[in-house]
Amino acid sequence: MTESGVVSGVDPAGSPVVPRAFQTIVYGGFAIGILDGLAATVNAGLRGVTPGRVFQYIASGVLGPSAFEGGIITVIAGVLLHFLVAFGVATVYYLLARTFGVVIHRAVICGLIYGVAVYFAMAYLIVPMSAVRQGPFSWTGIIVSIIIHMLFVGLPVALIAKRHATRS
Repeated sequence: MTESGVVSGVDPAGSPVVPRAFQTIVYGGFAIGILDGLAATVNAGLRGVTPGRVFQYIASGVLGPSAFEGGIITVIAGVLLHFLVAFGVATVYYLLARTFGVVIHRAVICGLIYGVAVYFAMAYLIVPMSAVRQGPFSWTGIIVSIIIHMLFVGLPVALIAKRHATRS
């Protein structure tokens, strides 16, 4: 435990290790936003869905079905909302890493697990509370989405937090 009462990791020399807030949240947020956005647009593109439609879908969480009729404005709104969520996800990871040292020391496994947790939080808490119309159930869709969240959400922020961890 540090003087502030936060449990942190300990390096091999016995010094507490904590991630830097700015790098973890800002770099992590941008990494998640870009990588997850690319993965979502590529995945949707394989099914014939345009990138604009992907981001209108995100905007529809706030705007409802009218987001699909809003043109470039709702595409931009979707991109902004997507990055807002990405920065939120990075912030939560930062807070976890400050509290639990294993998150820094076992970054790969913790990042992959965090990606799964983010998927389930988004799919079963956030999205159902939004105005998004739910699509049909698909095991393939769930598995692909979990893998995307593991590799393009959890893992990048975990590695960024580990890379920017310092001895306190």
